[in-house]
Amino acid sequence: MMRVFKTLVLLFAAFTLLIFGLAFGIMLQGPTEKPSLVDCEEKIVKVAEESSPFVVSVIATGDISDFRSPLDDLFPQHEERSEMSGSGFFISQDGLVLTNRHVIRDEDADYTVFTDDGEELSAEIYAIDPVYDLAVLKVEGSGFPVAPLGSSHDLRVGQTAVAIGNALGELQNTVSVGIVSGLGRNVAARGFDRIEMLDNVIQTDAGINEGNSGGPLLDRKGKVIGINTAMAMDAQNIGFAIPIDDAQRAIRGVIEEGEIVYPFLGVQYVIVDEEVKEEEGLSVSYGALITGDQAVEPGSAADKAGIRKGDVILEVDGVTVDINNSLVRLITAYDPGDKVSLTVMRGEERLEIDVSLGEREY
Repeated sequence: MMRVFKTLVLLFAAFTLLIFGLAFGIMLQGPTEKPSLVDCEEKIVKVAEESSPFVVSVIATGDISDFRSPLDDLFPQHEERSEMSGSGFFISQDGLVLTNRHVIRDEDADYTVFTDDGEELSAEIYAIDPVYDLAVLKVEGSGFPVAPLGSSHDLRVGQTAVAIGNALGELQNTVSVGIVSGLGRNVAARGFDRIEMLDNVIQTDAGINEGNSGGPLLDRKGKVIGINTAMAMDAQNIGFAIPIDDAQRAIRGVIEEGEIVYPFLGVQYVIVDEEVKEEEGLSVSYGALITGDQAVEPGSAADKAGIRKGDVILEVDGVTVDINNSLVRLITAYDPGDKVSLTVMRGEERLEIDVSLGEREY
């Protein structure tokens, strides 16, 4: 009995020491400190200070008949010359500037880049992206500060987003802060002369205004996660940016090869969902329905392979085509000349068609 009693006493003493030790350790460690508002503010200030040198304003000057800007009513221009503005950022030390394609849509205009320190540089159109709303300008010089590129792959809704650009074409390197409001958005952007579909873009409430187009969207570490490209005109604080991962092909192309090259299938299509299935009397609720005035472009890869209007492309090399994997997104993962196998529904018949991809021209 005495032995059992001693054992219980020792166990109680050990338990008491364990609890005391844990409590003492917590006391020494102290309470976990959360980042203060001052700390968060300082991080944004640091992002702004470190990012502004690689952000530029892009000014296009041409005949007033060539283009009209929505800002003309706010900031009247000269009678014979008109100005359009946007933003961009350096992607190489030798003067390559990434911007939006719609910022440099007039190839006959004169382009000027203004750096954060006020330097004025003449710019030439270097490359135009035939798929995404991206383009590259070239200025003479070397040693330019290059934007650090992050990744849009692991973005989370709610994380901090910082936009920098030439707001309203008048307020150079304006900084606005918000969050990533949504991911994978597909929107129709109305430009000056056409409607362009923006696929898989980032939605943000960081202020994106006229003139911000082409500027960077940054994370709290100051790395580029997107290229600001559009805003919702009938709403407040709804802007969109092209994910930087989608721009990497264009960036690598111009730096390594001096051009941006994409594969080309040569079809017009709509993504099939339940509504399209019902309207068209289809037997499937996914895939890409080949349709439109020029459903299959003559002489294209699709035309040579025998793709027809009314076909539904279900898979590309075994990967399902649907709202989350658009046909153009799957095709652009390849290079011109690559052969891909398309699973096609033609009426009630399922076909396997091999296609040798062409090259997309702008």
